Amino acid sequence: MWADTIADMLTRIRNGVRVRQKQVVMPFSKQKAGIAEVLREEGYINGYDKVDDNKQGLLRVDLKYGPRGEEIVHMIRRESHTGCRVYKGVEELPRVLDGLGICIVSTNKGMLSDRRCRELNVGGELICTVY
Repeated sequence: MWADTIADMLTRIRNGVRVRQKQVVMPFSKQKAGIAEVLREEGYINGYDKVDDNKQGLLRVDLKYGPRGEEIVHMIRRESHTGCRVYKGVEELPRVLDGLGICIVSTNKGMLSDRRCRELNVGGELICTVY
């Protein structure tokens, strides 16, 4: 059993990108699917889908690379940990690389990128940063 399943997901994506895998697979949860949806909307992954395995299911994430094989996800880091949660209001959300990267935030409207949080004027738990 993992203590932090979100950190496990981010590590699987980070390791998959480093060894140039096309896909990474992990146990499914709604929270992980929300993070994958934000990554897809922002253009960091090609897509994701749920694979049935007669248990909780698996989340398969299709990784994305540039036209010459360069990495799209250069860094993905967990910000809010199990022992130390990080909550930010909409005005306190960081701008990753002056807008070139994103923060993924868990809000009462679901998982959102920092750009979308500013549009909807909502804050929440800062899950991770990606660039």
